Amino acid sequence: MRNRTARTVARNGMLFALAIALSYLESMVTPLLGLMPAMKLGLANLVVMYALLFVRRRDAAALVLLKALFALLTRGATAGFLSLCGGGLSLAVLLALSFLPCVGGYIFCVSGALAHNIGQLCGAALLLSDAVALGYAPVLLVAGLVVGSLSYMVSKALFRALPAAGESRVHF
Repeated sequence: MRNRTARTVARNGMLFALAIALSYLESMVTPLLGLMPAMKLGLANLVVMYALLFVRRRDAAALVLLKALFALLTRGATAGFLSLCGGGLSLAVLLALSFLPCVGGYIFCVSGALAHNIGQLCGAALLLSDAVALGYAPVLLVAGLVVGSLSYMVSKALFRALPAAGESRVHF
């Protein structure tokens, strides 16, 4: 039991470190691509999807919480709150989709990206105003489609190459 617990903690630590490293990488790349503030490529969310599909749902939820806590500690309360809103809604949608039979990887990735953006828009509406969130919504929804498509292409290659702890119901 202790050995399994140690392996789980080590694996989750590595997944969290990878998510933070990817988050840092996308924060460096985003300005070079000329994207609007708060638009990200969603690379760190690939780690959450991997944990949800191939490890344990509980570990994926822990990653969402840890990512939000990290955003809180490094970028402030607003970033932490928006990270939690986006990550939480995305995880809920991905979890629901993972129980459906024959869900394709494209639908899975695009739905996760759109849910993340919608969660952040809802969080922004609570913090700022509905008008600000609605004004930003069309841009973020189009970005969610594009980022979700890119996530699908990357995850399709990665998930086939990475070792899996279990079999996924989502087909990439």
